[in-house]
Amino acid sequence: MKLTLSSSPHQRVQRDTPQVMRLVIYAMLPGVAAQCYFFGWGIIIQALIAVIAALVFEGVVLWMRKKPIERTLTDYSAVLTALLLAVSLPPTLPWWMTVIGIFFAVVVAKQLYGGLGFNLFNPAMIGYVVLLISFPVAMTSWLPPTGISTLPMSFFDAISIIFTGFTTSGYDVTQLQTIADGVTTATPLDTLKTNLTQGVTYSETLEYPILNGGLFASAGAGWSWISLAYLLGGLVLIKTRVIQWHIPASMMLSVVIFASILHMSDADYYASPMFHLLNGALIFGAFFIATDPVSASTTPKGRVVFGAAIGFWIVIIRTFGSYPDAVAFAVIIMNMAVPLIDYYTRPRTYGRGTKPESKAES
Repeated sequence: MKLTLSSSPHQRVQRDTPQVMRLVIYAMLPGVAAQCYFFGWGIIIQALIAVIAALVFEGVVLWMRKKPIERTLTDYSAVLTALLLAVSLPPTLPWWMTVIGIFFAVVVAKQLYGGLGFNLFNPAMIGYVVLLISFPVAMTSWLPPTGISTLPMSFFDAISIIFTGFTTSGYDVTQLQTIADGVTTATPLDTLKTNLTQGVTYSETLEYPILNGGLFASAGAGWSWISLAYLLGGLVLIKTRVIQWHIPASMMLSVVIFASILHMSDADYYASPMFHLLNGALIFGAFFIATDPVSASTTPKGRVVFGAAIGFWIVIIRTFGSYPDAVAFAVIIMNMAVPLIDYYTRPRTYGRGTKPESKAES
């Protein structure tokens, strides 16, 4: 009889890095398909640009650092980072902005820290924040979803506007954002924040076209389906044990709690919990961004604290900050706190931490 011994931890399901990365990419597909349906082919084109740029940048940096190129490029970490950033970008964003975002994500936030496993911050969110701060108008120029758009955009229109700034018919982004009656639309989060500064209440904002066609009350047209699609992919990741439930659950529960407190204090000014959950990148961020195994907390209690704190900052920044969505900022803020969270939530070593027995007096 042959006895095989293995070192701890004794994990039943063993996956290498490429397998994990591919599973996450597969889980993103329902959400990407939903985005493509509601916002056009630009999402796919942005993904292709981002993936190509990520592989090129990472290959060049690895060559300069004299590191193995083929093995690193085939671990799919650069591809996943590129996709996470691409689906967060407006589908009509100029191609060179996407390349800049990928440069900061792959070169600055990942490789300059030592590569995969050494980055302190989520690379995709670093690239997103750099673009949002540098090009705020372009980064908030989302098209109206299918159903309320008056200028449908074809695949070739998407290619043309990304690389030239105009569709094949000569329309620019501002014209594509125009819906019925000449009104220029924005995302639900943008619309609410702008209206509140102009004295329009939350209840009145819900009557706007961008917020009057969702699957649920107070969910933006198209955005509720996209959120549910990413929720489906996230649940698959939990089922297959690619990620743990602690961060997504505590993050969404935290948003519900703090948004409910504000909404009950003034329903005309503060958005409902359902509005926060189904609009923007909250569910996508909960399952695919905040759960990054490198930059997130690693202890069970730490993951709960980490996710809850991200949810808190999302509600605070969305409500009182200058930016309509806050997932990227909240994740980066809590990335800085991970060492402290892990230090105070690490499991106690067996036999340590108890008071020693007092010695008998001689």
